[in-house]
Amino acid sequence: MHIPPPIFPAGAPKPPEHPEARFCLAVLLNARNEILLLRRALDDGFAPGQWGLPGGHIQDPESPVATILRELDEEIGGAVNLQALQRVGPVGDTGYGGIYEVHIFLFRYEGGPIVLNEEHDALAWVAQHDYPGYHVVKGIDEDLRYLEVWQEP
Repeated sequence: MHIPPPIFPAGAPKPPEHPEARFCLAVLLNARNEILLLRRALDDGFAPGQWGLPGGHIQDPESPVATILRELDEEIGGAVNLQALQRVGPVGDTGYGGIYEVHIFLFRYEGGPIVLNEEHDALAWVAQHDYPGYHVVKGIDEDLRYLEVWQEP
């Protein structure tokens, strides 16, 4: 799969020089312009019961691209068909005090079964008008803005 080179959006915070952790997140957009949200399992140590994006920690010596491909395979299964559209980062987080480095990827979901792992207990394809009703993990709104998902006309 070809992954485009990263861009750095105007106004996005620079990542910290020595981040406490590095993360990759994926926004999957379907043909109806809905994004895939995954609900964190209630027994998960991070944001239980909140809705988030597929993704996770970058493990040394992994690259961001290797990480997001691994995380997608782990969290939604390896049988999905995706087209990489855009890549943002690294950017610094603003929701957790600017201590993390974040890489964000936008993919077009083209089909295939989604199989959740134990970190998640539900999935939802969410349209822009329904999104405010979801209790999402801190930072997701920012990620969608950086990728210009659901831009107003």
